[in-house]
Amino acid sequence: MQYAILCYQAEAPVCALSKAQDQSLMDELKQTHRALEPKVRFGPIARLMPTTAATTVRSGRETLVLDGPFAETKEQLLGFYVLEADSLDAAIDAARALAGPREAAGLYGALEIRPIQYLEMPRA
Repeated sequence: MQYAILCYQAEAPVCALSKAQDQSLMDELKQTHRALEPKVRFGPIARLMPTTAATTVRSGRETLVLDGPFAETKEQLLGFYVLEADSLDAAIDAARALAGPREAAGLYGALEIRPIQYLEMPRA
């Protein structure tokens, strides 16, 4: 089954990392990815641009397009993984491993795991 692991974190500490600290974190995460490859198959992995680059389309009585995310939360969605795993337990183990480099860098947040249900398969 495919799972999305959504990476939530307060954005300010991540944006405050120096280039060297950020590169070190990315290097640690790449090592973690390689270590996990015998257990799970990774699909797309994306790091999102800061929320200041976001645009929101909000529906309601009228549809509004707004600059910014306007999420009422202390943590923002900063990126995601898509992976193929044999079970939810394997996806949880992967998320725990992916949390390690972030915690080592002093970055704490949440990794939300959601099974993926396709509404329409991509065209080949």
